[in-house]
Amino acid sequence: MERKTIDLDQGWDYMQTGITKLKRILEGLPEPQFDSEQYMMLYTTIYNMCTQKPPHDYSQQLYDKYREAFEEYINSTVLPALREKHDEYMLRELVKRWSNHKVMVRWLSRFFYYLDRYFIARRSLPPLNEVGLTCFRDLVYKELHSKVKDAVIALVDKEREGEQIDRALLKNVLDIYVEIGMGQMERYEEDFESFMLLDSASYYSRKASSWIQEDSCPDYMLKSEECLKKERERVAHYLHSSSEPKLVEKVQHELLVVYANQLLEKEHSGCRALLRDDKVDDLSRMYRLYHKIVKGLEPVANIFKQHVTAEGNALVQQAEDTATNHAANTASVQEQVLIRKVIELHDKYMVYVVECFQNHTLFHKALKEAFEIFCNKTVAGSSSAELLATFCDNILKKGGSEKLSDEAIEDTLEKVVKLLAYISDKDLFAEFYRKKLARRLLFDRSANDDHERSILTKLKQQCGGQFTSKMEGMVTDLTLARENQNSFEEYLGNNPAANPGIDLTVTVLTTGFWPSYKSFDINLPAEMVKCVEVFKGFYETKTKHRKLTWIYSLGTCHLNGKFDHKPIELVVSTYQAAVLLLFNTTDKLNYNDIHTQLNLSHEDLVRLLHSLSCAKYKILLKEPSTKTVSQADSFEFNSKFTDRMRRIKIPLPPVDERKKVVEDVDKDRRYAIDAAIVRIMKSRKVLGHQQLVSECVEQLSRMFKPDIKAIKKRMEDLITRDYLERDKENPNMFRYLA
Repeated sequence: MERKTIDLDQGWDYMQTGITKLKRILEGLPEPQFDSEQYMMLYTTIYNMCTQKPPHDYSQQLYDKYREAFEEYINSTVLPALREKHDEYMLRELVKRWSNHKVMVRWLSRFFYYLDRYFIARRSLPPLNEVGLTCFRDLVYKELHSKVKDAVIALVDKEREGEQIDRALLKNVLDIYVEIGMGQMERYEEDFESFMLLDSASYYSRKASSWIQEDSCPDYMLKSEECLKKERERVAHYLHSSSEPKLVEKVQHELLVVYANQLLEKEHSGCRALLRDDKVDDLSRMYRLYHKIVKGLEPVANIFKQHVTAEGNALVQQAEDTATNHAANTASVQEQVLIRKVIELHDKYMVYVVECFQNHTLFHKALKEAFEIFCNKTVAGSSSAELLATFCDNILKKGGSEKLSDEAIEDTLEKVVKLLAYISDKDLFAEFYRKKLARRLLFDRSANDDHERSILTKLKQQCGGQFTSKMEGMVTDLTLARENQNSFEEYLGNNPAANPGIDLTVTVLTTGFWPSYKSFDINLPAEMVKCVEVFKGFYETKTKHRKLTWIYSLGTCHLNGKFDHKPIELVVSTYQAAVLLLFNTTDKLNYNDIHTQLNLSHEDLVRLLHSLSCAKYKILLKEPSTKTVSQADSFEFNSKFTDRMRRIKIPLPPVDERKKVVEDVDKDRRYAIDAAIVRIMKSRKVLGHQQLVSECVEQLSRMFKPDIKAIKKRMEDLITRDYLERDKENPNMFRYLA
């Protein structure tokens, strides 16, 4: 049965009835919905008109008429309805019209579905859906988008001023900008977003210029934080998510970048004032606001560094002033107070770095640089390396000025080692520390072995094994020396004939680990000579290959003084004992007699005689009775001497070791520089002067800050010793001589 041909006008008239019905439904007029029969009839009509044999295949004409149906509806109904409305009412109308238009596109493209499947696919034409949306874009959107954008921005600004607006309406309007792009964001970005960003910038620029005049820094930051939060909410509620970074950047720029300096430098409330008054919350807020801005934290970190430096310098100055105003003994106490205060300062600002500034590397760097500035100053002639070593000594020795629990000691030692990181002359600290450690160990003044080992472990972690190897050797040495003493006592028990009749304790140490001590060949009293011989005899039973060097200057001796009133036990050094024992055989001796009998240097002998005749305990009487010892004096035993104690310690005036330590360290530094230069040149063979110096500084800076002049001097020395030579053509180049 042949199908009846439908001509174009007849078919289109039938389609018009369907399109009119659809328009009436969209306009909200009383009209029943499409039932399936009507829908099928409309679809079939298009199907038939497209599948008739030429010349009755009306596919192209129907495709055009599809577009004309939209254009006619928009021009007759949609545009007039939009043109008569303004502002928010226009926006509501636009949202409604866009929504209706999408419904219309959906229904018409269903009726004309056959075109989509075959005709459009073959001809590569825009699909029906796109044609429908393009009509709206070209006729409605192009005419209105500018007015719409202005209306939306006006509403946004109203909301910024605190008024309530219809956020859902804005969301729907802005969705039109996105959907009109049909998968591209250009329409939204160019027709709306760029204008919105400009408006936001000028809005916040106006706000910031008045706030910066009226508000304190904390208030300004609170407002800024609130604005940024509100703008983010705005994005979440109705702007497209891609706008967030751009909008936030604009607001940050106007509020925080433009006025950064004015804000941070505000007289009574800027960053310095916040640090001074410990405003932790405001500082945290400052970090939160500025860490998102490129280079935003640098000025904050600079102020932080200046503030910490100023506080540290003030502590050093305070200690310096106190030291100059008071006697020497309180000066040393002041220096200890200084280290304690510096530790507290470090604790305080470390909390700031971790909590307020979220462990940011910039602030760690600022704190480090600030501490390096004032931790390397000298106080009353003492370098910070020496002060730190003395501070450790005070904590670790028995009866030190610091009375602390074990945990507190551990904690303090931990902090001292952290401070050491800021000190450039670590080798100087090591030498002072070693000297004091030696005194603690040798005179049994160390309060606790565990603490001694614990700080060495911490130092090892901080500065490397080379730094602590000698100190660890000293601690181990002492344990071995105790075992040695036990076997000596056992030896005496087994050989009663060898017993010297005096209780003798000998500490045997390894030369390389300990500081160097001056040792003199004193003429010992006979009693002591016997002791030395006995111990030599014992030691040779253990080893034949080691030579014993006796350091009498470190020895102590207990003597019984038989005075008229009562006997008193005198605790003296070996040298003092040697002087006193001379008076067992004679009552009176002059200076020269003592000098020849003992064979000591004048300098040492004067110190000894002064301690026994001019100090607190006058065991010897001196003629003439003056405060100084001269070579014309004579001395006799003071049998009238008495004291309320049964045992007294007669101290020797302390020798200032500082000069010797500094000399030792300087000598070690010369060797270290030599070694570094040779190491570098060995691997490089040829190197320029500047490069050699800078590599040398880099290698050595872990232990000390080498002086450039010293490096040059060592280079000259190595040239004379044929380790290096200058290049013939270029005197600034050096060659390594193997």
